[in-house]
Amino acid sequence: MEMKETTADERPARSADEAVERLRAALHGVGIILPSLRVDPVSGAHGHPYALVCLGRCNLGVASRLAAALRAGGADA
Repeated sequence: MEMKETTADERPARSADEAVERLRAALHGVGIILPSLRVDPVSGAHGHPYALVCLGRCNLGVASRLAAALRAGGADA
């Protein structure tokens, strides 16, 4: 059995901030910007290991592009 080398993007994020930045970059890569994307200030306080990510609000066009990007990504799985 061949061992696959894990890249930085494949390993779990080490912090909520890192997870948000990875998500932001991935969304940007498919032309989607969620302006309100951030770490939830309440659950993210004091470096809580299970902080929540606020995806924020978006308009119908962005929601449609996000759904299309997710469907397209699922085709490879």
